[in-house]
Amino acid sequence: MKAVQITSLDGPSAVELVELPSPEPAANQVLIRVRAAGVAFPEVLQSRGLYQLKPDLPFTPGAEIAGEVISAPDGSGFSPGDRVAALCLLGGFAEEAVAQVDLTFPIPDSISYEQGAAIVFNYGTAYFALVERGRLEAGESVLVHGAAGGVGTAAIQVAKAFGAERVIAVTSTPEKGAIALQAGADAFVLPDGFKDAVAEQGGVDIVVDPVGGDRFTDSLRSLKADGRLLVIGFTAGEIPTVKVNRLLLNNVSVVGVGWGAYALARPGHVAKEWAALAPHLESGALRPVVGPTFPLAQATQALLTLDERRATGKVLLLP
Repeated sequence: MKAVQITSLDGPSAVELVELPSPEPAANQVLIRVRAAGVAFPEVLQSRGLYQLKPDLPFTPGAEIAGEVISAPDGSGFSPGDRVAALCLLGGFAEEAVAQVDLTFPIPDSISYEQGAAIVFNYGTAYFALVERGRLEAGESVLVHGAAGGVGTAAIQVAKAFGAERVIAVTSTPEKGAIALQAGADAFVLPDGFKDAVAEQGGVDIVVDPVGGDRFTDSLRSLKADGRLLVIGFTAGEIPTVKVNRLLLNNVSVVGVGWGAYALARPGHVAKEWAALAPHLESGALRPVVGPTFPLAQATQALLTLDERRATGKVLLLP
């Protein structure tokens, strides 16, 4: 089979397309013919050796896939030909991959493979952030940074599906703002001056921040009393610091959101989140926004699309 490998830690331009044997599933694994593989920021970091997961070189990255079951263990509930999404953690940038049974999920016929490969990571993160860590309540308002990206569009839809009354998107361009509106946001604002625009509406209850950088302090200032700022990542590159007197004076919280480390350390937790999301996938309330797609041979371009912050929606590889 064809697969993409990281053979050196020289960044996205150094990944290689190679021929490998098909993977051999273990007793608790499903073998999947990959129809779409999600590309996420951790893979950009892995290409430079900067992610916490550091497999020995060479290795095939790719944590999230959708496709058809080739084989599955007896009693797993899966049969050859079933349409599934899975969190394979590694090995997804290939024509075939394996995933644990408990990290493999059936997708409805209304969900394409491209959309299926955009669910587990982004929507699991958004659900964990907003519902589990952020304690979202019906009627609250939410501000989403990086709102045209994969996590951002997922956060918009999860916020709406789980009761938010108003969702404001922060995007770097009006064109990205239009994508956020299509994903379900009620309004968008540009990064410059977003605090004043939000203040005019009385602030927000929750800020979802996968960006970090110099907008962090203004995000804190945008919160209402009892507000929560959810720290998901730092795609801007700079890790901000907090002057904790701001938390005390305004009775607000900064909440860390480390979905992968939390969910994967607790068997069954990802399945529990999937069960919460599944009715909204069936109803269409959650509908992943598919961004740029690339063949395996263009994995470098896919990674650079994220690295250079040009991505809208979920970036995918299509084996």
